[in-house]
Amino acid sequence: MNMPDIDPSTKHEHASEAAFADNLLLATLPEELRASVRDQIDIVELKTGDIVLRRGVDVESSIFPFGTTMVSMIIDLSDGRSVEVASIGKEGAVGGIVSCGHAPAFARAEAIVGGPAARLPMRVIEQAKADSGHLRNLFCRYSDYLLAQIMQSVVCNSFHPIEQRAARWLLTAQDRAGDRLELTQEALAGLLGVQRTTVNAVARQLAGDGLITTRRGTIMVENGAALEKLACECHDRVAHFFDDVIGEGGLGKQD
Repeated sequence: MNMPDIDPSTKHEHASEAAFADNLLLATLPEELRASVRDQIDIVELKTGDIVLRRGVDVESSIFPFGTTMVSMIIDLSDGRSVEVASIGKEGAVGGIVSCGHAPAFARAEAIVGGPAARLPMRVIEQAKADSGHLRNLFCRYSDYLLAQIMQSVVCNSFHPIEQRAARWLLTAQDRAGDRLELTQEALAGLLGVQRTTVNAVARQLAGDGLITTRRGTIMVENGAALEKLACECHDRVAHFFDDVIGEGGLGKQD
């Protein structure tokens, strides 16, 4: 039996509605604002390893991950080393949110967990910000959240042992991508800024304690509650701050 073709515009409409429903920033937009940007949204499928932003290159569009998609902001050093300074999933956006217009990116943004994302051109974002007090306020609040995540990352990388840092990272990834993470231990080592042998030892410890299982290219969280007990306070502190400044409606906690 031949199945009827689905109108591409219908596919796009369904995909864009999924983005509005699942991305926590887009979900706060009032219907009038959604209508003004809906036709400009391009739904893209990011593959693991795709580069979303390159350092020094002008930001031409904003990416709003949804589903299980996760993007890492990574600083590369001239000696070849790198470390993740922030990560963004369905709670946020990448590119052009903090800045105004086509400013160059400072960090490399890479898809760590592939999946869908909504892409909006910067010209559309800037016009929507000019027209909407809600969007201007939302992006200011998200900028505060992103800065808080980066500051907490500095503290975590400076003072907390690698076991706690790894547990914190896995919990954050679980929040966005679920229990099954398509990620190699080598990639995790790069994100944490440590040697692969260090991450291998931590992974063996976590697996031995029943917190995770590892297979080639995959890390499965088996006991999130135990992982929370092992992790430092950084995961909860950043998550609570998101609720304080943004929350479900984009206005944070109201007194």
